[in-house]
Amino acid sequence: MNITRFVLLIRVFTLVGLILPLSSQAKESNVHEFMLDNGMKVLVRPDHRAPVAITQVWYKVGSGNEYSGITGVSHVLEHMMFKGTETIPAGRFSEIVSENGGQKNAFTSRDYTAYYEYMGADRLEIAFKLEADRMRNLKLLPEEFKKEVEVVKEERFMRTEDSPESLTYERFNAVAFLNSPYHHPIIGWQEDLDTLKVEDLQTWYDAWYRPNNATLVVVGDVEPKAVLALAKQYFGPLKSAEIPEIKSRIETPQRGERRIVIKAPAKVPYVLLGYQVPVLNTAEEKWEPYALEVLAGILDGGSSSRLTRDLIRKDEIAASTGVGYSLSSKHQSLFLMDANPTEAHSIADVEKALQAQIDTLKTELADVSELARVKANVIANEVFQRDSVSHMANQLGMLETVGLGWKFADEYEANIRAVTAEQVRDVAKKYLVDEHKTVAELVPQDIQSEKALSAKDAKEEPAS
Repeated sequence: MNITRFVLLIRVFTLVGLILPLSSQAKESNVHEFMLDNGMKVLVRPDHRAPVAITQVWYKVGSGNEYSGITGVSHVLEHMMFKGTETIPAGRFSEIVSENGGQKNAFTSRDYTAYYEYMGADRLEIAFKLEADRMRNLKLLPEEFKKEVEVVKEERFMRTEDSPESLTYERFNAVAFLNSPYHHPIIGWQEDLDTLKVEDLQTWYDAWYRPNNATLVVVGDVEPKAVLALAKQYFGPLKSAEIPEIKSRIETPQRGERRIVIKAPAKVPYVLLGYQVPVLNTAEEKWEPYALEVLAGILDGGSSSRLTRDLIRKDEIAASTGVGYSLSSKHQSLFLMDANPTEAHSIADVEKALQAQIDTLKTELADVSELARVKANVIANEVFQRDSVSHMANQLGMLETVGLGWKFADEYEANIRAVTAEQVRDVAKKYLVDEHKTVAELVPQDIQSEKALSAKDAKEEPAS
């Protein structure tokens, strides 16, 4: 599934199926919710099967809060959060976690930035102390920033500039969204990274990294009252502050198909289609996102899905295909389809085949057995993921941070089960239309010629 490569790139947790596992489980999840006096929400889910616990702090800020000129600031700040505070010098944070047998990391998305420590349950206090300290006491040293922003630039080069399909997705996304918060890449535009200053990070940190803009999530071998006591001890003294008011940036209605062609060194052609569609936070008809979710499962829900069955196995038009849709985004999103043609076929052939699949969904109802299979996959995914405390914490934090609330999971399975074949057809007819479509085509360029050209340019560069 090609599109998962992009979602992994931007570290978003909300592709088709990823939100499924908590559905039935949430009804008996035993989640405990608390609110500290400073406005910080605390969610605790005991799980006593193993003596471990994961601590997460989710901030309601991501690349979707950024604006032109400072794109990438959320992600760069995420890197800098490991570079020391008033009491913990640069590099010591990671050492402390390792010395206590733990793991740590962080991730930035369009809608949030989150940090976590996975440790023995008896080390919970250490995680709380570390996170509370860097929530308000981070030292943004210019010399550390200069090094870390270069690390981010290299990350961008490796993951985007040097990855033709990722580059295609980035440029496609900027065309598909005109004024949406999702217009720019999470990692930031190269030109903005080049001019980013440590003062930009300081302003961002001071504005958004506050207890009343954060959610603390703990899942594992813990007792809720003990977790609350620790939260009050370490996070309670932190002062709240007024969080910047973000004006609504509703995407301008699309008035026709948009197309973009990307020429880059690549081995195989690639096509990406996207349609502007609603999500739960924006849909007027609340059943529509669930119908789109089921529609995605019909097209790309495993080895028996339509794209695999028809385009890959039967007609051998595509070497790979994928579908992506997230109903839990904070803002209006895209329904994505992508494919690589086989050597015997062209981009035009595979795009035509994808379009034929959409046209079929608009005119023919999915049969009962197919719908049953897609919904069964929902339950299977749920059971498979149930053993991961990290996954459960991710779901609680993500749902709470995007504004759906963690209790949303209680409703998910029932709403998926309620989707009808007629509703799948209706959302296809309403949203998968040319007026809402953007297409990106990757035209491979000869890699050796590109290298030769780059070498020639380098020789002609004036000496510095």
